[in-house]
Amino acid sequence: MSVLLSTRATSVLRGVDLGLLQTNVISTRSFGIKSTLRAQKFMAKLARQDAKVSSSITALKETEQSQDPLVEDMPRELRVPMTPLPIRADTMERRWGTKDLEDLDIGIRKHRKPENIADTIAYYAVKSARKPTDIFFRNKYLHRSVMLEVVAAVPGMVGALIRHIKSLQGMRHDGGWIGHLLHEAENERMHLMTWMEVGKPVLWERALIATVQTGFFAVFSLLYMVSPRTAHRVVGYLEEEAVTSYTHFIKEIDAGRIENVKAPAIAVAYWNLDESATLRDVVLAVRADEALHRDTNHHFSDRIRVGRESLYEDLDHADDKPHIKY
Repeated sequence: MSVLLSTRATSVLRGVDLGLLQTNVISTRSFGIKSTLRAQKFMAKLARQDAKVSSSITALKETEQSQDPLVEDMPRELRVPMTPLPIRADTMERRWGTKDLEDLDIGIRKHRKPENIADTIAYYAVKSARKPTDIFFRNKYLHRSVMLEVVAAVPGMVGALIRHIKSLQGMRHDGGWIGHLLHEAENERMHLMTWMEVGKPVLWERALIATVQTGFFAVFSLLYMVSPRTAHRVVGYLEEEAVTSYTHFIKEIDAGRIENVKAPAIAVAYWNLDESATLRDVVLAVRADEALHRDTNHHFSDRIRVGRESLYEDLDHADDKPHIKY
């Protein structure tokens, strides 16, 4: 018993895998110290460390006996990590390489022409907001991307919140929008988390970004309550500008003005990229997401305009699956 406890203490103090140490102890008892060279080395190392380990056994016992009550009381559903899912369902089917990302047909120059006064106001509002951004950030595309994603993560959450409240107040189904809007907000947040791993904004840039986000949150929330159709059109045009910005970002990388560093681990995991993925691959993946948000928000605006907000009315359903509204 003391050998096993000493082994466990060693694993904690020395950073050695517990399961491996226990296996070595068992194999030593069963087959003798001379059975494997690995067991011999392990026992020799254990003997040298006994003096250091003995003083920590008491503390280890106390730790095992007094578990953290907050962890013990954690509900089962909270023990399952809620891993963010990419916006494109086919992303997780296989590893994505550079060619796969380049071959995606996202409509780089796709543009929705304004059809009425509200669309025109939305279009020029976004265009006018881009000018000071170009002046301030110039070719600092990493910092520009942080600013863009801090703002872009707001509309989905605001839209989902307001539609959620309206669904409760009206005691009616939402039509399937809330889940999509929340997914969009989460996707934009993952963009931000990715860029924070690559670019590190300084303090005054963080302060500016936070100020812009706060102002945008207030204005967009008011706009969505007054005219959700115009709000989604604004987001559609904002995403058009995002696609343009990321296209310029890629050109800067190709020209060698921005180092094509290794992609951060969070990006490789989220978009299921090749292990050898680079910054350019990440920009391609983010641009593809923004193109999808562009099309989605323009479509949402169109549905509100024609009075057909429920997505379920136009979806195909198999005969053996009942139509369920959420």
